Amino acid sequence: MFTGLSAFPITPFKQEAIDYKALQGLVENLASANVDSICAIGSTGLYPYLTREEKYEVAKLAVDHAKGIPVMAGVGALRTYDVLKNVEAVQQAGVNAVLLAPVSYQVLNEEEVYGLYEAVSHEVSVPICVYENPRVTNFTFSDDLYRRIGKLPNIGAIKIPGTPFAKSASMDISPSGAINSEGARRLSSLREIMPTHIAIGVSGDSFGAAGMSEGCDLWLSVIGGVFPRTVMRIIDAAQSGNAVDAQSQSQALSGIWSMFARNGGGLRVIAAAAEILGYCETPSLPAPFLPIDKNEYSELEHIITKLSLS
Repeated sequence: MFTGLSAFPITPFKQEAIDYKALQGLVENLASANVDSICAIGSTGLYPYLTREEKYEVAKLAVDHAKGIPVMAGVGALRTYDVLKNVEAVQQAGVNAVLLAPVSYQVLNEEEVYGLYEAVSHEVSVPICVYENPRVTNFTFSDDLYRRIGKLPNIGAIKIPGTPFAKSASMDISPSGAINSEGARRLSSLREIMPTHIAIGVSGDSFGAAGMSEGCDLWLSVIGGVFPRTVMRIIDAAQSGNAVDAQSQSQALSGIWSMFARNGGGLRVIAAAAEILGYCETPSLPAPFLPIDKNEYSELEHIITKLSLS
């Protein structure tokens, strides 16, 4: 399941409760687009903000409406005990994989993070996608830690930040086949560290086209949770060896990438996109989140219409 597009839909809210009808519409759109996998409760899906019961319900709805497409669910929590309980809940819901970031308030050290993955790896019956997100967790994986985690059972993929691909992503002409690029070098070093069965995925949507062109196995995408067909076209170009076209399509979305940067990530922007497309009502995020401002909302609406995003 760790190939192509892993689409991350939002978990929409209505009056401080999960809007399950809206969520069903989002999942059904991803299923109709035939994405490679759905991460029902990623960061965009608000996994740290949901109760264990809500995680179960969201995961179960996704599984029930995914039409056989593999479903992954985020299980991160501050305590290993709660992570394991979340794992139990989403596995009961029928997910095919779990997404695990080293969530913390007090910054964790390497032994603590290794201990987390060790504990979970021996309890799950589905693959784990290791989620590195230093901006959120204040933790960066060393190569030695990746090497140790890669030897654990049930590790299926790693989700790396897209920053090594930043230079390629900013170029007017993507360096197709540029094996000496920073992104390619980082991928090569990770391939040497990790067992061959462990997939390597890129995150950070503005880097997705470059990451897939350089050889990542999958793109774990926020924008793909609402516009899966748009992202799949970029992936198709990247995997067909047409890095220039993939990068050109990505650069057409630069207005959205800028919105992501201005709004602290993709969550608020993609929630607004889901509202614009009629999947959910405004506001679609729980407090204390606030919608993007009216000018950006109008700009986003214009971009969606102009580019016929889908």
